[in-house]
Amino acid sequence: METAQGSAPRTDPATPLRQRLRAALGVAMKAGDRVAVAALRSGLSAIENAEAVDRGEDADRGLAIEQIAIGVGATEAERRVLTEADSERIVRGEIDEREAAARDYDLAGRPERAERLRGEAQVLVAQLADGPAAG
Repeated sequence: METAQGSAPRTDPATPLRQRLRAALGVAMKAGDRVAVAALRSGLSAIENAEAVDRGEDADRGLAIEQIAIGVGATEAERRVLTEADSERIVRGEIDEREAAARDYDLAGRPERAERLRGEAQVLVAQLADGPAAG
């Protein structure tokens, strides 16, 4: 499966993974590479979701209306700060999920879907390979 990633410019190995994913997303979008766009968006979303802080179910329960915070950002919570290793672990998880799903699609007789998932996994692998841990 051919993707625009082969034509993407190499990034500086010191560039953070999230930044490499965003740069590659722009290239893939311009090239109209749907497989790469899906994989890169998914990888970025997984990283951003991991930064979200869980709010307890009862965070706002028991408050009278006059005690509820009002206004833009009044209920915002500080996001987690991920290390580069955390981001790489998350993207590796995305790769593993795609490879496992591809195997399942092969077993289910859906080779075209399996091939697409393998293509998405390769896009993410290429972004990890561009990083500092790739040596």
